[in-house]
Amino acid sequence: MAKVIHTMIRVMDLEKSMRFYADLLGMRESHRLDFPDFTLVYLRNDDNDFEIELTLNKGRDEPYTHGTGYGHIACVVPDVASFRDELVAKGHDPAPVKEFKREDDLLARFFFIQDPDGYKIEVLEEHGHYR
Repeated sequence: MAKVIHTMIRVMDLEKSMRFYADLLGMRESHRLDFPDFTLVYLRNDDNDFEIELTLNKGRDEPYTHGTGYGHIACVVPDVASFRDELVAKGHDPAPVKEFKREDDLLARFFFIQDPDGYKIEVLEEHGHYR
C-alpha cells in the first residue's frame, strides 16, 4: 500500500510561509535542500510524519495562480473557536467559524484561513468523521 508523505506548494516568501505554518499547524523545518535555482523546505509537526514541502523558485517575481483545481489542506483541532482566537492574537485573519448541520445534527464546525500565498487551509473541530 502506498503511503502519502507530503504535499508541495510554491511560495514567494519562504520565511513568511514558514512562520505561518508554524503558527497555524505547529510545523517546523524537518529537512532542507538548497539548489542554485530553487530551495525545498519540508515542514512537519510532532503529531504525524506527513509534511508540507515549500518550494521557493529563486528569482521569481510573479505570484503563482491556483487555477480552478486546488481546493485546500485540512487539519483538526479540539476547539476551533479558541484556536481561531489564538490565530487572531498572532495577527492572522481567519474567516468566521461556520457549522454544517443536517437538521439539528452537527456534522462539522470549521473555519478557513489563507496562507501568505493564498492557499486555503480548512481548520475543523475534532468531531464525527473529522478526528
